[in-house]
Amino acid sequence: MWLELQIFGFRALWSPYYFLFILGLAVLYYLITGPFRHRFGGDEKPTDKQQFLFYLALLLLYIVKGSPIDLLTHITLTAHMIQMSIYLLVVPILMLKGIPAWIWRKVINIPVIKPIINLLTKPLIALLLFNGLFSLYHIPVVFNFSKSSMIAHTTISLILFIVAFIVWFPIISPIKELDKMQPLLKIGYIFANSVLITPACVLIIFSSTPLYAAYTQDGSWIQALSLCVPGDVLSGLTPTLSGPEMFTSMDVVYDQQLGGIIMKVMQEVIYGIVLGSIFFKWFSKESQTVDPVPATAE
Repeated sequence: MWLELQIFGFRALWSPYYFLFILGLAVLYYLITGPFRHRFGGDEKPTDKQQFLFYLALLLLYIVKGSPIDLLTHITLTAHMIQMSIYLLVVPILMLKGIPAWIWRKVINIPVIKPIINLLTKPLIALLLFNGLFSLYHIPVVFNFSKSSMIAHTTISLILFIVAFIVWFPIISPIKELDKMQPLLKIGYIFANSVLITPACVLIIFSSTPLYAAYTQDGSWIQALSLCVPGDVLSGLTPTLSGPEMFTSMDVVYDQQLGGIIMKVMQEVIYGIVLGSIFFKWFSKESQTVDPVPATAE
């Protein structure tokens, strides 16, 4: 498949402008948390672990949104689901843990933002908001609309990315005073997330017909490709492009079902890792609690 993809050119495969954007974020993070942190009211530098997690988040963000994987997401739903799993379930966690608490405090305490964050990060609202929008996004008419123009695609992607932060905030709060949920409630929260995201995956896995025009209809597919392939390149290739079958031998329905399965499996693995982390911290905290020595009976 790699050789076939090269017909789209370097810009479509490696998104150099997006790479510069990611590089700019990395430099900005370094400057704000390092040499110039005192100008922004920062005190401590981020730990080595925090820096690693943030830069890893940027690397993953470029891989799924700027590398050939992004081009593949317009060819197969399987690649799209891998992208969404990392984009919505991994990158936000790494950024929440990688950005120092003092930056989060400054952002959250902005007068306009604070009441919105306080409302949206309430566990029930966060659960319904993320899983509701995620399921809505995968309804065929909405999904096809998101592939119809750069504005629609970018706007919907950003909204999902923001609500992904919101859904993780109640259990991975970077600010200690806002980390109010008890471990048992966090475990229940993760199980609820797992259940609520299932309908969208079931819709895709058990459908026996193609759901998304962006992977089946020539016109819609070309329109979806235009989101990452430069117009001059795509116009020259259009007469020779027949459809996704040029780049993959997988049947459209099988690709669709595999994409749903991968999304569900990756989601369960990620939730399982977070669940294990919460349980381990809870167990460690409880094991350090020493029972008081009983009073000697007189």
